Amino acid sequence: MIEIDKLRKADVFSGTIIFLLGIFVVYQAFQMPMQDSYAGVQNVWYVSPALFPLFVGSMLALLGLLLMKTAISAVGKEGIKSVINYLLSSDFFDFLKLPVTIRFYGIVINLLIFVFLLVPRIDFFLGAILFLLIFFFMFYCGSEEGLPSLIYQILAGAFVLLLLGGTGLTEKLDAFLLFSADYLVILYIGALIFQYFKICKSNAQLMSKFKLSLLIGFLAPLTIGIIFKYFLLVPMPHEGLIVSLLDAIWYAEIWS
Repeated sequence: MIEIDKLRKADVFSGTIIFLLGIFVVYQAFQMPMQDSYAGVQNVWYVSPALFPLFVGSMLALLGLLLMKTAISAVGKEGIKSVINYLLSSDFFDFLKLPVTIRFYGIVINLLIFVFLLVPRIDFFLGAILFLLIFFFMFYCGSEEGLPSLIYQILAGAFVLLLLGGTGLTEKLDAFLLFSADYLVILYIGALIFQYFKICKSNAQLMSKFKLSLLIGFLAPLTIGIIFKYFLLVPMPHEGLIVSLLDAIWYAEIWS
């Protein structure tokens, strides 16, 4: 019973976070076009890229509210006060340093970088590949001890991209090398793969996981992206180097 009481108190906090996250996702989804004209073809609303985040955000907000309602009903006012006291205590700051909490940091940081940094600025295929590989290297191929180091590397890479975009250096580099930011991401992906290859090569089991991670990490975004881009005629959020190469192949005169 004591453990259930602790969980319900934690649900007050987590339910609030989930609800706010859902509202934020819904707000961002409404910034996307519900229908648009692409290459002379009018896309209908049910192929809009906004539908999936709208659904996910709405479900998150609803489930967050239900979780908060259940938790508040179970713990009452005194329970809410104890939650607030715990959040202000040193025990909570110790909890923030636990390995399980660091894993949570990794998940959130990877999601935020993908949604707010990679999707608007980097070719969608490259962004999706990097996003998947980071998750695999965090929790499938990598170790718990190496997770903080990987998080620092991700933040460093994100800082470089933000610096290039914020200072306008990307536009200047594009004058000499088109899609310069995409090339930087390719170099980052290559360095990440090489780093984890060295980590996994001495262990047959880890090496098997590493190969599977590469297969899924590259194949899944390319397969799904090509279906949406060329069969459903849904434009990618940001079209860069890889989309240009695929366009050149898809619309090549040799196929006509």
